[in-house]
Amino acid sequence: MRKRYYKISGVFLVALILFILVCDYIISSSADGKTFSTTSEIAKNRVGLVLGTSKKLIGGLPNPYYTYRIKATLDLFKAKKIDFVLVSGDNGTRYYNEPNTFKKDLIAGGIPADKIFLDFAGFRTLDSMVRAKEVFGLQSVTVISQEFHNQRAIYLAEKKGLKAIGYNATGISGKEGLKVQLREYLARVKVFLDLLFNTQPKFFGERVEIK
Repeated sequence: MRKRYYKISGVFLVALILFILVCDYIISSSADGKTFSTTSEIAKNRVGLVLGTSKKLIGGLPNPYYTYRIKATLDLFKAKKIDFVLVSGDNGTRYYNEPNTFKKDLIAGGIPADKIFLDFAGFRTLDSMVRAKEVFGLQSVTVISQEFHNQRAIYLAEKKGLKAIGYNATGISGKEGLKVQLREYLARVKVFLDLLFNTQPKFFGERVEIK
């Protein structure tokens, strides 16, 4: 009986690992040729959508993912590869507001305030991509985040009818980078569960025209 239990558990574990790897492969391969790391290579889009993250790590140190996304957004705008910026992030409490924090640093970096639009209900990547189309009326967009995140965002966008390419902010290596990459495997599995169950954004709201 015990041997049978271990055999079934082993088969289940192998199947789970294979499923995770297949999800990862589908999302990575779907973004082939759609993410770029230099402004000279990427096509122009009217709007760049930067995906939010916290400015500080839990210990209070600067979050490099945030810092590099700010730089990537500034680089795209200054290279005239986007005309407007849509910041999509979490605004879960009065003390935590990703979009406003991004806006302040983008303005400090030289992007005019009237060129920046905020999506305060981008609680997840799924919400950000669906709301970019349904609330902000976009048909195409340049997603700005790290490459692994861009790949997932592009896959979700195209499944929801939004044409997307990605501009890759500098990635993070070492221990912190590894932890995020491991979480990304699970996030990619969640993509397929969300699509299977037709998960919708937490909020929609009135249409906002970016102009």
